[in-house]
Formats: sequence, structure tokens, C-alpha cells
Amino acid sequence: MSTLIIAEAGVNHNGDMALAKRLIAAAADAGADLVKFQTFVADKIISKKTPKADYQKGATDPDESQQDMVRNFELTKQNHLELIKECNHKGIGFFSTAFDLDSIDLLGTFDSEYVKVPSGELTNLPYLRHLTRNGKLVLLSTGMANLGEIEASIDAIEAAGTLREKITVLHCTTEYPTPMEDVNLRAMVNIGNALGVKVGYSDHTPGVEVPVAAVALGATVIEKHFTLDRNLPGPDHRASLEPSELKAMVTGIRNIEVALGDGIKRPSFSELKNKPIARKSLVTSRNIKEGELFSPENLTAKRPGIGISPMKWDEVIGRAAPRDFSEDELVEL
Repeated sequence: MSTLIIAEAGVNHNGDMALAKRLIAAAADAGADLVKFQTFVADKIISKKTPKADYQKGATDPDESQQDMVRNFELTKQNHLELIKECNHKGIGFFSTAFDLDSIDLLGTFDSEYVKVPSGELTNLPYLRHLTRNGKLVLLSTGMANLGEIEASIDAIEAAGTLREKITVLHCTTEYPTPMEDVNLRAMVNIGNALGVKVGYSDHTPGVEVPVAAVALGATVIEKHFTLDRNLPGPDHRASLEPSELKAMVTGIRNIEVALGDGIKRPSFSELKNKPIARKSLVTSRNIKEGELFSPENLTAKRPGIGISPMKWDEVIGRAAPRDFSEDELVEL
């Protein structure tokens, strides 16, 4: 099964449609399956007095409110249609996360296989009911949550009409960038085992090794923020991959998918040719006369592995030599 790789453009377009289209091109070039944006009306999701997060303060105007900052990144319906057209042109799927009920309805007018619950809405019951009532595939992000909160959210989604098998829970840490000691990647495995759901990973760490490791541990979805340049102004650029890194992550994930194999231990096709070279056979350690008994004193194991296996040592010891053997000759019975 191929991992669904979501290149999270988020708000890294900075309200600039030309930049948004360049992000789409970069995601397509990297080989991602979907490029994801964020759909919201700032006044509907943030009150006027909401402070900025610490990671936002250092990357944006310190004098503007969180509401004013986020308003700069709003996308209109026409913006969405333009981005969808560009995604179709570049051969990559369009996706967006809705953060309010009106935005859920807007995205519902577009053709998308998935809906996404962002971490901040995991405990928002009216939102969960509104988003998941159509039974689409649900990606449930779980930053800041404990297992009980995740279970309660899944219960609400199921009650709204979406089957559990349509839910993929994304392990996530809501810190940008996420320190390695806070990743707790094993929690992803625990979520799947405890709740009986498919799992994935929404990553905010620097670099690409953690999402690649998540795939090795069973993630079926990977989401990762990316930007054209980490030095651009805006709240999420610093915790995002640049295009070459995004491409390296996709390549790493695809390699791991192949490397995981089917789990059956057997000689691989590529190594069969090395089997006779690397393994050993029973050979004589000195000259042996016909009728002489094979013994630890006149036998040893050496390459190549085209004769009698040393695993048959006990069967050969004590047998009579059927002919004369020279030193360093493969044993025959």
C-alpha cells in the first residue's frame, strides 16, 4: 500500500496567489500526492484578543494581533478555484483544511476525497459533526491530545455517520519546530493498536528522518509543511522543508515502502548469485586415502558453498572416504 504524502503548503503562500502556484509546482515536482492549503475566515476562528503563539511572534510583526496576522492568509472561493485549476494542470491533488463551519461548506462544493480535522478542532464537537456528516475519508490530527480525547473525537465522528475504517488518526506534536524528544513516535503505533484505526503522522520536526521512520512503523499518511524559502516572512516558514528537502523526503518514503517488502524471510533475487560464493562446503584439510574415515582432523569448512553443507558435519564424520582426496578438495560421499 502506497503512503499518502501530503505536502502542506498551509499559509506559506503569504496571501500571494503567484507564490501559492509556485508551491503547487514544487509539491508536484517533489512527487507528493496532495498539496494542502488552509481555508478559514479569521474573524470566525480567532477572537480579537487571542495572543500569538511563541513561534508566531518571532516570525511576524510583533505589534499585530493573531487575528490580523491570520486574516492576511484568507483564501476566497475564487482563489480556491484558481488553485484547483493549477493543481490539475500540474498533476497533483488539491486539498485544504477547513477551520470553521462556513469553510467546511465551501470546501464541500469542491471534489475532494478527504476531509481533515486540524489538531485545534479535535475537541470541537459542533465542528466534528459538521465536517464528518458526509462520510468522506477523515484525517484526524491529534496534536496536544491524549488517548481519551482522541477516542472521544472518533466516537463523535462515528456518531455523525462516518465509519471507523474511514478514519486515519495522525499522530502530531503541535510545536513548530517540534523537538526530537517530544516526537514520541511510538505513540502513533499505540494509537492504532488501542483504537483500531489506521494511523499516520503529521510532522513538524526539522529534517526528513522522522516522517520516513513513521512509514517504517506503519504510517499510511504523512503530512509535512513545506515552503519555497525558510527565510520568507510568515509564521510557518521556519518549520517547513524547502523544495529539495521535500523531494528527498518523498524519495525516502518511497524507498522505505519498497524496502519493507512482504515480511517473508527468504533469499532475495539479488542475493541468490552470492549464495555459493559466501557460504561454505565441507573440504579436506589434508590428503585422504580411499576408505579412511572422515574426521575433525581431516575435514574443515571453506568457500565456495557448492558442495556438502557444513550443517551435515555430524552425518559425514565417521563415514569412509569413497576415493582418494587431495588437500583442499570438496568432499563427496
